[in-house]
This record gives sequence, structure tokens and C-alpha cells, in this order.
Amino acid sequence: MKLVFRKALVALSLLALASCKQETPPPSRPNIVFIMSDDHAYQAISAYSNHLIETPNIDRIAKMGMLFTNATVTNSICAPSRATILTGKHSHLNGKVDNHFPFDTTNVTFPQLFHDAGYQTAMFGKLHFGNNPKGFDQFKILPAQGVYYNPVFITKNEGEITVPGYTTDIITDMTLDWLEKERDKEKPFLLMYLHKAPHREWLPAERHLEEFTQRTFPEPSTLFDDYSGRGRAAKEAEMNLLKHMNWAGDSKLYPEVMDELGIPDASGWDKAAFQREVGRLDSSQRANWDKYYRPINEAFKKSYASMSEEDLMRWRYQRYMQDYLGTIKAVDENVGRVLDYLEANNLMENTIIVYTSDQGFYLGEHGWFDKRFVYDESFKTPLLVAWPGKVKAGTKNNEMVQNLDFAQTFLEAAGIPAPTDMQGESLIPLLTGNTEKWTRDAVYYHYYEYPSVHMVKRHYAIVTKEYKLTHYYFDTDEWELIDRMKDPQELKNVYDDPAYAEIRAELHEKLDGLRKKYGDNSEISQRYLDEYLDHLEKTRQFGGANKEVTEKILENRKK
Repeated sequence: MKLVFRKALVALSLLALASCKQETPPPSRPNIVFIMSDDHAYQAISAYSNHLIETPNIDRIAKMGMLFTNATVTNSICAPSRATILTGKHSHLNGKVDNHFPFDTTNVTFPQLFHDAGYQTAMFGKLHFGNNPKGFDQFKILPAQGVYYNPVFITKNEGEITVPGYTTDIITDMTLDWLEKERDKEKPFLLMYLHKAPHREWLPAERHLEEFTQRTFPEPSTLFDDYSGRGRAAKEAEMNLLKHMNWAGDSKLYPEVMDELGIPDASGWDKAAFQREVGRLDSSQRANWDKYYRPINEAFKKSYASMSEEDLMRWRYQRYMQDYLGTIKAVDENVGRVLDYLEANNLMENTIIVYTSDQGFYLGEHGWFDKRFVYDESFKTPLLVAWPGKVKAGTKNNEMVQNLDFAQTFLEAAGIPAPTDMQGESLIPLLTGNTEKWTRDAVYYHYYEYPSVHMVKRHYAIVTKEYKLTHYYFDTDEWELIDRMKDPQELKNVYDDPAYAEIRAELHEKLDGLRKKYGDNSEISQRYLDEYLDHLEKTRQFGGANKEVTEKILENRKK
């Protein structure tokens, strides 16, 4: 009888164990904290290079996870880049090819899929397009570009609000407030934490004015590039620090000082840009601003008459770096605040943390500012990804990845099926060390916004680790081949060099294959061009572009 009883107990114990195994919940889906700044150059993150600035908090993400050294974009301009990130589609498919035309809200975005799959979703900061982002339980976003001080926000539940203070700090305050007070601890979350900085016109926080207005930064070796090794596109672009950067809005030369020195408002919006940003400062903020910028203006007035063009170029470069990098200092501090919160609240273990930018940016390389080109400073973007327990800490990866890949990466990590029309490739194999499953060896790029501000010609390209083949089209027909290994500064077009004939042929074939794979072709490009020129013809708003060139293009079109 005892033996039977013991056997029964053993059987019940085994049954209970089996039952426990069956009831053990599957691993919880990861939280995702997606941090993106606007126009943050990879060369202004010390995890990539510390020659300009130290960014210890952003660097923490690289130390916890993986730093991508060949992360790129599909179209280096703000709103189209964001549309690609949200949809996982190239610009020609999601329809957001430039900053002018509206985003097609019939597109399915990955936050919608997360929301439908039971994630709690929130967005704070700069979206750039759309006042009602789909798929979010909560949002507070800047209208269009937003401003640096005392910003307006469009909110999901409160309408339009104005918040006093510095925008980078405010976006972080909102983010932390949501994590602390609104986050549903029973659900995984997708949090999009999106900074305006360091977008033009670069107003640092008050606390950083003293430090950064007095710093001197090393000049890039190509600051005085004459573009002799390249074609019309590089020569005709309007991104030169001396010739095309605004004096008031960008370099913070007071409008009255411009008038006194006889410096014209050549862009037509220079003084207005200054007033739009600096005019928002309250009396205390403006007093602090004048404390540091008025002496700069007074010193410039005294030296202007004796300055050569080279002197002016160097002055403008330093002014640019002081303000641009000053805004990044606040971004880094605030990223640290969010990371500290995640650590203090035990949210690191099952959270994917991403830091990136909507594209790269020129920091004086080739004498330029802004982006748009497929040259590296514009085409490459910072990408740092941490996922404790999944991604090995302190690793680097040099595969050709794109912002096109983000949506599918997040969806795979969360176990959510990706729509079949998404065009990216999940980065999970690279993040988890299964590199044999990664097969991509080239990426595709297409830029559309021409004629427009900065006058960067329309072009598409194929880029591998070793080479870059670019076709500039519309009012030109030029091919450019760059040897990325031998010419990392991208100074020489070797397209017509006989030594590269075989490589050129291979790249042409690969480029044709990528265009077919992604569904891009000359007919689609022409349709977008026609729509854009119709828009210019109708509105006569040339966005600061070279009006003479634009007028000529429109006149020739009539013929």
C-alpha cells in the first residue's frame, strides 16, 4: 500500500513538473528605445572619433553593444529619411522623395504594427511631417522643424502647447515623464525619442554658451577643396561655408551688424531665420545670449575689413563648429538622463536601445555644411545598438546597413511579422553574431530634391565597401566612380580611368540589378521630377535655390 502511495506521489510530482514547464511564459518581448537626432554627423560622436567633441553618454550605447561603421541612408534629407525608417521602403515606393510633398498616410508604419501587436507606443520630439502620427498611444511632437527655445508642441491629448525652456531638455523631460507616469508595466513599449538638435540654425543651451563660444576646433583637411577631381555636381552645389551659409541665422552675426558692414541678406531669409530663433528668447535668455554673442559681433566688426576670403572661411568654420557642437553637448547630456533612468528602473536587461541620426552632415569637409550628396559625410549615419544579453558589448560591425533596415529589425526582435512589401533586411543576424546569414554586399541610394536649396543635383548610386558608382542626371549626365579604399576623402573620379574598366562594368551590372530589385527606374524618376517642376512652376517658391538656374530650368521646360 505504501509503495502504491509513493508511486502515486511520484506520478503527481512529475505531472506537476510537466505542468509547470508548460505554463512557463515565453521570453518577454523586448522594449525598444529608438533615439534619433537630426543631422548628427558620425564624426561628431566620440565613439567614432573624438577629434571634435566627447559624447560619453552616447558612447555608453556603443560600449554596451555594437557600433556600425558603414551605416547609411537611402536618401540624405530629413523627411524622406524618416519616411524610410517608418515604412521600411525606399523613397520612390513610400512616396516621400523630398521635403516638399506630404507623406502618404496610407503607408503602413512599423509603430502601427507594434501598437496592433500589443505594444504601448509613444513619440516625443521631432517627426518633421504630419501632425497626427499613426500608431501611438501618446505623442508630443514639434511642428515641422521646431525651434530651440520655448518651443510649441503638437500633442495627442492637450492640443497645441508652448513649453518654456530649451527644446532638447524639454523633449527629454517629456520622455522621462512618460516612462515614469504613463508607461504600462504590464506591456512592452516602443519609445521614439527624437531630438531637433543639431539641426540648423544651431542654438546651444544657455549653460553651454560660455564653453563653446570660446573653443577652437581643428579644421578638416579638405576645408578648401576646389572640387577639381569631380564633375559639375560638386562644383555647382551651394553648400560652401563662406559663400552659402547665412550670416545671421547660421553664424549669429546680428542683423544690425550686417547692415553696418554692408553684408547683404543674400538668401532672402537670413535675418528672418535669426529672428525666428533668437526672437523667441525671453529677456533672461536674451541677456545671457548677448553676454556671449555680442563680444563675438564686436570683434568681427573690428577685423572684417582686413580679413581675406581664407580668413573669413576659417572664421565661419569656427562659428559653425561652436554652435553645432554646442547643441550636441545638450543631446549627449540628455541621452545620459534617459540611460540613467533605464538603469535605475531595471529596464536595461530586455530593452533594445538605438542611437542614430536621420542622416550624416558635413562639418567643413569639402568646405561644406548640410548633407544630400552620396559622399560619406552625408551618406553615412551614426548607428549604435545595445541589447544586453543579445548583442555582445563593445563590438563593431562594418557591413553595409541602411536606415531601410530598422523597421524589419525591430519587428523581428519583437516577433511581429513584417509586411512583404518592406524592402530592408533585419540586422538581427549581425547583432547576434550570426554573420553568415547576412548576404548584402551593396546598398542603393537616390536623392531627388533639385532644383532647390543647396542645389545638389539629382543622383542615384550603388555603394559597396570598396567602391561608389553614382549617376548625376536631369540637367546633367555624369557618372562618378570613387575608390573608397584608396580615396577615403572622395576627391577623385576614376570613372574614365582604364584601370577601373572591369570594376566599372561590374558596378553598372550590380546597379541595374539593385534598381530592378527595389523597383526603381527612369520612368518613376521622371514622374517625380515632373510633379516637382509643376510645383515650382505653380508656386514660384524656389526655397532659397539659385533663382537664375531654376528660372532657366523652368524656361527650358516650356520649350
